Amino acid sequence: MKKSILLVLSLFCFCMVYSQDKDKIERAALDYIEGFYEGDTLKIKRSIHPDLSKLGYGSSSRGSKEHVMTYERAIGFARDVASNPEWAAPKDAVKKIEILDAQDKIACVKLTLYWGIDYLLMVKYDDTWMISKVLWQSLE
Repeated sequence: MKKSILLVLSLFCFCMVYSQDKDKIERAALDYIEGFYEGDTLKIKRSIHPDLSKLGYGSSSRGSKEHVMTYERAIGFARDVASNPEWAAPKDAVKKIEILDAQDKIACVKLTLYWGIDYLLMVKYDDTWMISKVLWQSLE
């Protein structure tokens, strides 16, 4: 009986922690999306780790083109969006967040966005979830 109660309490605690982490993971992913969509550098800084490495493949008229982005370039891109409103995402732009896996210190998240698909590798620093690596490809 004691073992059953202990098991139920352990499972309850795990679910509570996972639920809190799930919310924080989703918030970091949403800050990343909105940071780029709206040109909000505060959301970008809050969601990505300074060691960010972002690699992507966007379509071009002569085939796929490789794009590399660092922490500094991500902030610069958000600033560019903020200063050029026509670069901002459409108001109804897709923001689909799927947590593919989450452990106590790492998580993998798939985003479906208006520019394509992003896969995020996230790390929990202290009690904050931040994006460390991104791999993306445009939909076209």
